[in-house]
Amino acid sequence: MVRIVAFLLAVGMLATGCFAGSATNGDGRLRVVLPFPPAQAMSPWGDDALLLTRLGIAEPLVELDAGGKPVPGLAESWTRVDATTWRFRVRSGVKFHDGTTLTTQHVVDALTKAASASPVPRAVKGLGLTVKADGDRDVVVATTKPDATLPQRLSSPNLVILAGSAGTGPFALKSLQGKDSAVLDAFAQHWAGAPQASGVDVRFVPDGTARAAALRAGEADVVHALPVAAAASLDARQLLEVPLPRTVSLHLNTSKPPFADAGLRAAARSTVDPGALAQGVYEGRADVARGIYGPASPWAGQRTINHPTAPATPSGQKIVLATYGDRAELPEVASVIAEALRAKGFVVEQVVREYSLLEPDLLAGKFDAVVSTRSYLLDTGDPFTYLATDMTCGGSYNLARLCDPAVDAAVGQGEDPLKVEAAVLATDALVPLVHERARIGVASGVTEVASDSFERHLITKATRRS
Repeated sequence: MVRIVAFLLAVGMLATGCFAGSATNGDGRLRVVLPFPPAQAMSPWGDDALLLTRLGIAEPLVELDAGGKPVPGLAESWTRVDATTWRFRVRSGVKFHDGTTLTTQHVVDALTKAASASPVPRAVKGLGLTVKADGDRDVVVATTKPDATLPQRLSSPNLVILAGSAGTGPFALKSLQGKDSAVLDAFAQHWAGAPQASGVDVRFVPDGTARAAALRAGEADVVHALPVAAAASLDARQLLEVPLPRTVSLHLNTSKPPFADAGLRAAARSTVDPGALAQGVYEGRADVARGIYGPASPWAGQRTINHPTAPATPSGQKIVLATYGDRAELPEVASVIAEALRAKGFVVEQVVREYSLLEPDLLAGKFDAVVSTRSYLLDTGDPFTYLATDMTCGGSYNLARLCDPAVDAAVGQGEDPLKVEAAVLATDALVPLVHERARIGVASGVTEVASDSFERHLITKATRRS
């Protein structure tokens, strides 16, 4: 597996704790605080890939605009050759951080390795992706079945193009100190021009209160994922709020008691008050979930969800309700839901851990209920990848363990996502709670921080501190 930091560690290590070599007046470096530390040493084929794009380290062939439309990245254009084949023209004059010039073979190698990774990145799972170079500028990408969304799929952060361990972004990773911090330097030879900042010093701070404190104390220039409580105390000029295609939901494990029983799932769903959560826990800085899809997706419109199963009466069934503390509001959401479930007649035990420690048990289905937040546009900018990974029998992130043949068939046939949504919610396996907004803290004098509803970009070549 490619480890982007492999050869860079020899350059030097960043001291733990505060920003070592951090920005001082006039040096042009940015101090950035992020919530989620790298779990896989910056491997591009897991969740760490988002760090590669958010920090401007690596880039994919295709980007997405604000509406989810594919736009040029390292590929300057593309055409569909036939139902299963696409041709991408690779941008010329692109340099990797180690000085290597981007070639079509680099693209072939990167995409081929991603398609054969374990696990396969969600964006290309099941596609039977094959890639070959055609001359000096073109790459031909084929799939076993027709796929009209292939350009969107190739925008996934898991599919960034690397040369060995080097990326092409405006900032080069120089050192990584485990899960504590990282140092990036400006890459003056970036194909779109030299970045405005001279470098980026990053700290990974899972505690939301500590992240907010760093901004208030003047120790950070950009802070991602501010807690709601902290946002309320900031000057409007210090806060970016971006509606996200991201939903906080309650997942009920359908594979074992008590929530194998549809009536008890309905009972749990009926206890939840999304409006109270939006106004109480989120202090009005989140939108009430009427379904899976929220206001960041105007195509969803207004709709009515039916729940055909009548709630049963709980009689002391024991529940383990889990969530993670990396997102400050989730433990409070879980506590409110736990109290409501107890009042309904369930016996509830709560589990809160950092996400990296919780994930193995989440994926193994060890909990009865999970409060989680999830982007429903995931890697491709369309809802079908989310539906396939989270709502089907073979889905790799199916926290509810939902296995409904009708849902699987609808997803497989690419039916209207709103029809699939209705079928999923009718099972009461998933209870949407609120739709989130990104809350980014920005220090005075810092400009051009990305307002990206897909949360793929944060620091760009234009981001600077005056």
